[in-house]
Amino acid sequence: MTTTRPQSRLVDELQRRTLLHDLTEGAADHLAEAPRTVYIGFDPTAASLHLGSLLPVMGLLHAQRAGHTPIALVGGGTGLIGDPSGKTAERQLLSKEDVARNADGIRAQLEHFLDFGSVSNAARMRNNLDWLSGLPLVDFMRDTGKHFSVNQMLAKESVKRRVEGDEAGISFTEFSYALLQSYDFLELYRTEGCTVQMGGSDQWGNITAGIDLIRRVEGARAFGVVFPLITQSSGVKFGKSEAGAVWLDPEMTSPFRFYQYWINVEDADVVRYLRFFTLLEVDQIADLADKVESEPHARTAQRALADDVTRRLHGETGLASAKAATQALFGGDVAGLGADEISDVFADVPSSEVTRDALGGEGKSLIDLMTESGLASSKGDARRSIDGGGVYVNNVRVEDAARALTTEDTIDGRFLLIRKGKKQYHLVAIRG
Repeated sequence: MTTTRPQSRLVDELQRRTLLHDLTEGAADHLAEAPRTVYIGFDPTAASLHLGSLLPVMGLLHAQRAGHTPIALVGGGTGLIGDPSGKTAERQLLSKEDVARNADGIRAQLEHFLDFGSVSNAARMRNNLDWLSGLPLVDFMRDTGKHFSVNQMLAKESVKRRVEGDEAGISFTEFSYALLQSYDFLELYRTEGCTVQMGGSDQWGNITAGIDLIRRVEGARAFGVVFPLITQSSGVKFGKSEAGAVWLDPEMTSPFRFYQYWINVEDADVVRYLRFFTLLEVDQIADLADKVESEPHARTAQRALADDVTRRLHGETGLASAKAATQALFGGDVAGLGADEISDVFADVPSSEVTRDALGGEGKSLIDLMTESGLASSKGDARRSIDGGGVYVNNVRVEDAARALTTEDTIDGRFLLIRKGKKQYHLVAIRG
């Protein structure tokens, strides 16, 4: 009886999930014949990976699940230069210390997706600074540079746009990026037996250059697989929120804000993102797609997406925290939330300050706090709102219009959260 080798599922799985944009000739057969070693490069020019990195990470995850060995290559060397692909101007160069510090944080994020130790095809992590930093310039130009045609490099879209555009052109530093990335593929082929490079479709030119270099230098075949570039139906760049980029590091983007990004995905995008960023089966995603059409108000697909992706990155604890914070935003219990979470959840609501001394002794009248903060137009307005059952402190309804608030009512001694009606919040910060 013939059994299907696990690795033969990779290309089929990418196609089912519409994750496959293109692949070089023979790549599908190569991946189906035996377990292979595949790599993707990650740019360490920031202290964290961001959502734009998540699709390549999922590509490595699918490769490992299909039996292949994934290599996450941190561009500690190429990160000192910067890839011109998709850029209209040269980026600011980072120091070696900055790049090394940023590279150190990447593995911890990748460990939420890749298995680095308990399986035979355990993921590996490499840093191209290990070989690029000691590469003699003359040897590199003689042995590697001779295989690259300047005419072909000028024809690359990422270079052509910069040369022909109105911007500042392209420096030799960035122009050399394709040579260094190609050399990475050659080095990983020699030392790790790596025969497949994956990446976004904007990396097609760099990947095929590496394939060509391996053929010329080693007389061997190598292959490339690229994923689609992600766009949002709204036209907003994927991975951007009102607060800026969405990062994988919880210190830079909290689990709550990470969860909120996914829960607010447009109906037009959510099914595609379920295929891209979760491991839900295709038939499960089809059921969720039906609910987008039949029950759009329930946002069932968005909740499934937010739960799955947040759980994978931040664990059950992070997911529970994000959901509790989300419930607090819509009037739920805040008893389990700390001051930092309150500050994060309600960062965008109006706020004011009150001194700690003002809350001492018998405390400060809630009516006074409401009028001073602008939550009520007058003391009479505040009293009527309280008597009508429409005022909440820390999301607990206030029954007594004579209520005074003290430091005992604060959250971690730092905040009071006052709500009028269903959605009108005000955050009072305790000073001193």
